[in-house]
Amino acid sequence: MMNLEALVSQIKSWGTELGFQDIAITDGDLRAYSQYLERWLQNGYHGEMHYMTRNHEKRLHPELLHPNTCRVITARMDYLPMAASPQNVLRQKEKAYIARYALGRDYHKLIRKRLAKLAEKINVEIACVPREATNYRAFSDSAPVFEKALAEKAGLGWIGKNTLLMTRESGSWFFLGEIFTNLPLPLSSPGQAENHCGACKACIKICPTNALVGPNQLDAKKCISYLTIENPAGIPAELRSKLGNRVFGCDDCQIVCPWNRYAKHTQEEDFHPRHNLDSEDLLTLFSWDEETFLKNTEGSAIRRIKHWQWQRNIAVGLGNGPYSQDAVAVLHTRLSQLAELDEQSPTTPILMEHIQWAINRLNEKNAPGKPATP
Repeated sequence: MMNLEALVSQIKSWGTELGFQDIAITDGDLRAYSQYLERWLQNGYHGEMHYMTRNHEKRLHPELLHPNTCRVITARMDYLPMAASPQNVLRQKEKAYIARYALGRDYHKLIRKRLAKLAEKINVEIACVPREATNYRAFSDSAPVFEKALAEKAGLGWIGKNTLLMTRESGSWFFLGEIFTNLPLPLSSPGQAENHCGACKACIKICPTNALVGPNQLDAKKCISYLTIENPAGIPAELRSKLGNRVFGCDDCQIVCPWNRYAKHTQEEDFHPRHNLDSEDLLTLFSWDEETFLKNTEGSAIRRIKHWQWQRNIAVGLGNGPYSQDAVAVLHTRLSQLAELDEQSPTTPILMEHIQWAINRLNEKNAPGKPATP
């Protein structure tokens, strides 16, 4: 007869060995979270993320996503790298700000592989149970999984006003992952499920585009992470100036959060910056042709976007930055290259329009009687 309490203790120990900072276990009953997802979708806050409207039942019922699931092992892994100060990069308008999670290698495969190793360790430990009687499946932001809800229910933390999972010990700079299993493990005590945001509204006040329309209410259509990553079209003109130099994602609501005073830097080398992406100049990144972009972002979460989106975002960053002849010249050169293409893709006019917007913005700053900096 297996001692499941002892097995849970062993699972947590293995999790630590595999680089996870916390492990907790919950069931798959997420009915209490259904209203939040439904209201979010009804408000149209998902924008063009149409995949969020699909597989609704699978998000709320893990056993529909992976048959016979009765427990979910939830795990978190710190990702805050030793890198240039986010605040300093945001202040240097000629620099490109890239969300800290995307500076190194893509977390999806790393976390899923670690969770698969954890599942295999469990299988070895319970060798007395026939393999065909147990089953597992590992996830990390890779399927219709209600990750933050599962983590909160398990007691890993609480969902803060910025809609991110928070912990008192580590703030919010971490990734989440899950193992769905039919093994009836004892449930963790949800000790951190209590909300500790209190009266603080720092994240709501700091949001550059006012995407946090209220506590725990994110209008993704205004969110810089959505606009620079998920958005398959043009960035609305009225929001471009608010992006500043943020060219891939946004961390403002994390940077300002008081609980992130306790955040710990990651020990995972794969999450540390590559290609100087933590403080590179906008002009340098804009000069990457598609081949260079693909080479330098291989194995990176930045591959979520295409080269034209990369240049779209950086063009906006350049337009928001200080006037320089070099910036205007580079933008004009790229605009001419695009205009001369024999075969233009449907996205070429979108990119050209953003580049022209940036040129106009810079020229306005250099007009007589106007300062040369924003």
